[in-house]
Amino acid sequence: MEDDDLAAVEKLALSSSRRKVVEEVEEAAIAGQVEEVKKIDTEARQSILNQILEPEAADRLGRIRLVKESRAQDVENRLIVLARSGQLRQKVTEEQLKELLGAVAEGKEEAKIVVTRRKGTWDDEDDDLLDLE
Repeated sequence: MEDDDLAAVEKLALSSSRRKVVEEVEEAAIAGQVEEVKKIDTEARQSILNQILEPEAADRLGRIRLVKESRAQDVENRLIVLARSGQLRQKVTEEQLKELLGAVAEGKEEAKIVVTRRKGTWDDEDDDLLDLE
C-alpha cells in the first residue's frame, strides 16, 4: 500500500511540474507574440511615415525622438491619422512638421513647479527659545 501511495504522490508531483512547464512555455509564447506584434506595428508605422514625410522632416522627427520620445510619438500618431483619413495631399515638409509640432505643443500643457519661499525673518518669540540659559 505504501508503494501505491508513493507512486501516486510521485505521479501528482510530475503532473504538477509538467503543468508548470506548460504554463511557462505558454507565457513565453504569449510574450513572444506580443513582441512580434510590437515589431510589426513599429515596421508598419515606419513604412507609413517614410511614405508621408520628406527626408528633412523625417530627420527632424528623429532628432525630436532623441530629445522627447512622447512628443515624437504624439506627432507620429497625428500624422498617421491625417494620412489614413486622406487629409494629406502631398508629403509633409519640414515647415509643415514645425507647424504640427507647434499645434501639439499648444495642446499639451507643461507641468509647472511653483516654489513658495518663506520670509527670511524670525519672530521675536523664536529668539527666546534659543536663550534657554
